[in-house]
Amino acid sequence: MKQKAKTIFLASAVTLFAFSLICYPQQSLEASIRGLNMWWEVVFPSLLPFFIVSELLISFGVVNLLGVLLEPLMRPLFRVPGVGGFAWAMGMASGYPSGAKLTARLYQEKQISAIEAERLASFTNSSNPLFIFGAVSVGFFHNPNLGLILAASHYMGNICVGMIMRFHGKAEEKERPKRPRRAFSLPYAFRVLHETRLKNEQPLGKLLGDAVRSSVQTLLMIGGFIILFSVVNKLLYMMHITEHIALIFQYVLHLLQMPEELSIPMISGLFEITLGSQMISQTDEAELLQKAIATSFVLAFGGFSVQAQVASILAEANIRFKPFFIARMMHGCFAACFTYILWKPLYLQTVGNNAGAIPAFFAVHSASGWNNYWKLMQQFGPIVTISFLCLYIWLTAAAMPKKKQ
Repeated sequence: MKQKAKTIFLASAVTLFAFSLICYPQQSLEASIRGLNMWWEVVFPSLLPFFIVSELLISFGVVNLLGVLLEPLMRPLFRVPGVGGFAWAMGMASGYPSGAKLTARLYQEKQISAIEAERLASFTNSSNPLFIFGAVSVGFFHNPNLGLILAASHYMGNICVGMIMRFHGKAEEKERPKRPRRAFSLPYAFRVLHETRLKNEQPLGKLLGDAVRSSVQTLLMIGGFIILFSVVNKLLYMMHITEHIALIFQYVLHLLQMPEELSIPMISGLFEITLGSQMISQTDEAELLQKAIATSFVLAFGGFSVQAQVASILAEANIRFKPFFIARMMHGCFAACFTYILWKPLYLQTVGNNAGAIPAFFAVHSASGWNNYWKLMQQFGPIVTISFLCLYIWLTAAAMPKKKQ
């Protein structure tokens, strides 16, 4: 009975979506173009280098070396192997959904167990500094100093999520034999690096080609989700469904003593973080602190667009998505709370009094650099995207078996 109800719901939802596309073709096209621009200007060129480099680092055994070196840190804090430190660092540097892709790859390489993969995926996915400083703080809020508190709250919240998720699956792990733990040993780490490289007998050109093809395939999937949820978000607004959902958010915001006008921007942020953050910044009825709290929650939650990307990546590796979704809810609450707690010591003292632990000139110049990098990505990003798409087509065609005449 439950499966039949699910079938009816999914069929009805898809039919409604198709019908709404017919009713609002112009708005759907505009939303689709907006999502496409975001993908090929920023997402593709910013994530591609990280994806390619991470694939090569895994193939050459560098990740195994880092795993041995980081084992004393990652195991006590998060109850994951040391290789999780690589996924954590790359996830923070490159942003969504790099952590999920690397976690799935490590699980497929049998370097982590299924439970460890679920723990690792829960805290290795986050917004990258480029987006927080360049797009949100400078581009939307026109306030370079705001990026500092948004980033601090975001990454501190992620650490808290990782430390809580270390208890996930503890009962299931007791039934399985524990993996032997090795003490910190630099010679052993380099020996593991050398043995891993020797096992991979493929030539460098083949490894590089496979890394490019795998990375572009993942980014094409990500682009499809960005465009899809950009259109879904617009259609929900056009059909006035967003307004009805906003009534629930208004009640919650009222309990938190925040303006009800933030309800619709936050709903948009639950679907797509870029649009939601922009709409929150344009809400004149809210104070800057209230906007910062709402933006922190949206950035940490990730939006259904990002979560769909992660779900697709995890599903290919047979990793459960539910722990990741729960972790995103926790991350949103942690980030919002940290923004409120750190507002006075980290933002007001730095901006208002030109004093504090972090010099104002550091925040301004660092944010300005992120903004310049963001503008360069928007200017030259399409060229990079088109170039690598052509390379991907050539590599795919070269890898296909040729028909004998």
